[in-house]
Amino acid sequence: MSRVHERQKQARSDLQELWQHPEQVSVIHYSCESFFDRPDGTSPRVTSIAVRNLKTAQTQSFSIHKYSELKGHSVDELEGHYDELEKEMLENFFALAKERKEHKWLHWNMRDENYGFHALELRLKILGGEPYVIQDANKYDLSRILIGIYGKAYSGHPRLESLRDKNKISSNNFKTGKEEADLFDQKNYVALHQSTLAKTDLLSNLCQLAFEGELKTNASWREVYGHSISAFMSWFSHHPIIGFGMIALSLLGNILALGQLFGWGGK
Repeated sequence: MSRVHERQKQARSDLQELWQHPEQVSVIHYSCESFFDRPDGTSPRVTSIAVRNLKTAQTQSFSIHKYSELKGHSVDELEGHYDELEKEMLENFFALAKERKEHKWLHWNMRDENYGFHALELRLKILGGEPYVIQDANKYDLSRILIGIYGKAYSGHPRLESLRDKNKISSNNFKTGKEEADLFDQKNYVALHQSTLAKTDLLSNLCQLAFEGELKTNASWREVYGHSISAFMSWFSHHPIIGFGMIALSLLGNILALGQLFGWGGK
């Protein structure tokens, strides 16, 4: 088995696992301060988190501006209470994560302390809280899964926006990473939150398209399947039209066998 085939087989297996019980899959994305321009080395503040159920699309969200409103703070007062609001927001998110400890968590590049689950854990620890730790085995990185299936050249950069445009997925509130950083500086937390929600919706759509074999990418046939015999067999087995044809031929063969057994069509 070629390395390309092994890589693709594992990625397809990950997708299959997600869609076996989509009601137990949480799609997550979050927004924060820019984590690039930080000369003092401090961790970026979190502004909002969205968690969407892969099957039902029901979404729970946690955002600074909502917690501020619940506390009765004005927009101008939010900055002075940011730490306590962020702590409460993160504590509520991790309480949800604990409730969903059996869930699989689908994400996009949430892999380290700059941006990821570890970054969320770190923020809560800095603020004096104790996070629930989601097990690594339950984390599924859609960006890596797509590379596994389609190869590294499957999309232009930035990949999320490129895939959105190529597949003509509407996402009016979607903001790029740079735009989100600017929105944070402008204290436009509502727009940041709307972008976070839009990205969980986009991730769900991309995951479904990939699972159904309908995702449009820049990958060539060779980049996806390689050029070995095993690669051809992989393509053959996953092609929906061929799969349907094989089922039809199998049924026809069974009917003909029964016909011979019972003498159907004989004189």
